[in-house]
Amino acid sequence: MASGSHNGVLDKGADIGPIEQADITQARPKGSSASDSSSGNGLVGQAHGVPELIGENGEGNAATTEKRSKRRWFNYLKTKDFWIVLLLGQVLSVCITSTNTFSSLLSMKGTSIPAFQTFFNYVLLNIVYTSITMYRYGFKKWGKLLLKDGWRYFILAFMDVEGNYFVVLAYRYTTILSAQLINFWAIVVVVVISLIFLHVRYHLTQYAGILLCIGGMGILLASDHITGQNNYPASNQLKGDLFALLGASFYGLSNCFEEFLVSKRPMYEVIGQLAFWGMLINGTQAGIFDRASFHSATWDGQVIGYIVGYTLVLFIFYSLAPLLFRLSSAAFFNISLLTGNFWGVAIGVKVFGLHIHWMYPIAFVLIIIGHVFYFMTESMLGEAEKPWLGEGQQKGISGIGTARRKVENSNVIV
Repeated sequence: MASGSHNGVLDKGADIGPIEQADITQARPKGSSASDSSSGNGLVGQAHGVPELIGENGEGNAATTEKRSKRRWFNYLKTKDFWIVLLLGQVLSVCITSTNTFSSLLSMKGTSIPAFQTFFNYVLLNIVYTSITMYRYGFKKWGKLLLKDGWRYFILAFMDVEGNYFVVLAYRYTTILSAQLINFWAIVVVVVISLIFLHVRYHLTQYAGILLCIGGMGILLASDHITGQNNYPASNQLKGDLFALLGASFYGLSNCFEEFLVSKRPMYEVIGQLAFWGMLINGTQAGIFDRASFHSATWDGQVIGYIVGYTLVLFIFYSLAPLLFRLSSAAFFNISLLTGNFWGVAIGVKVFGLHIHWMYPIAFVLIIIGHVFYFMTESMLGEAEKPWLGEGQQKGISGIGTARRKVENSNVIV
C-alpha cells in the first residue's frame, strides 16, 4: 500500500483517541542527549528521525521498547496478550462452527442458499461499519476513499466472496474428509505469502506449532473416518477437490491482505469497505447462480430464525477477525480455526444427538499445545509487531491491538 494513502482520511480515522502521557515531560530525537535544546512544541524535523519519549528522570524508553521487541523463550506466554489472542482465536472458531451448524439446520429444512446467506451478512456489516466510516470521514472524504483506495478493497472483497463460494461448492461435489484436508492449503498459502511479500520470518517453534496443530486436526479427521461420521460419497471428486483448492487459496490470500490493511488503516474502514464491495459482488453472484435455489427454498419462521442466527454470528466473526490479525497474524488465525471440528461435535451433541469420540479431546489438546509452541519464542509484543511497518511501527496505525499503540502507551489492555 502506498504511504501517501495515509494523508487525508487516515488522520481522522484512528481507532482510538489521544493517548494520555502524564509522566512525559519532553521529547527528543533518537540519539541526542538529554541536554540538547528543545523547542518545546513537540514537533520534530523530518531529518531528526523518530522522536524518543523521555520521562522525568531523563531516561528514554528506547531501551524498554527494544527489550519488549527482543525474542526470548516464554516471553510472550507470560503476557496477558497471549491469553487474549488464544481466547479470541477460539471465539472465532466457535463462530465458524456455529455458522456451519445453522447451514446444516437450513439444509435439513430444504433451504440451501449459501450465497444469499452470506449476502445478508455483508449487508449488515455494510450498514454498521460503512455508516461509522461516513460519520468519521464525512461523505466527501468517504467518496475520495472509494476513488483512491476502492480497488484495494474490491480485491479483498472479491477474494473473500470467492473463497466462501468455492468452499461451499466443494462440499457439494467432494467428500467432507477430502475438502477438510485440502483446507490445510490455506495455511500453506498464508505462510508462503507472508514470507515472500510481507517479509515475515517464522521461527522453528512456529513451524513446530503449525505442524502440531495440523497433527491434531489429522487426529480429528481420523476419528471421523473410523466412526464413519461425515463419510458421504462424492458426486465428482476431482471437481470438488479443485473447488476446495481454489477456495482455500482465496481464503489464504484474503487473510494476508486483510492483515496488511488493518495494520495500516482503521478497522471500521477495512470492515466497511470489505462489506460494501462484498455486498455488490456477492449480491450479483447470488442473483445469477442462486435464483432457482432461492425460489425453491422452504420459507417459514424457523428458516428465518436460522438465517438471522447465521447472519449475527458471522457478523461477530467478521468484526473480531481484524482484531486477531492485529494482535497476531493470518497464520495463527488459520491454525486457531482448526479446533472447529471439536466445537462442531460439542454443539452437535446437543443439536444433532452426536457423541464425542475419545480421540477428540486428545486432538483438541494437541492443537492448543501447538498454539503454545507457536508463541514459544515470541517477544513481549508478539506478532502484533509487523515487519512491514518499520522501526517503532511508524508506518502503521496506532489503534486497538497494534504494537504501535503499546509502544506509545504500555498500560493499554489491547
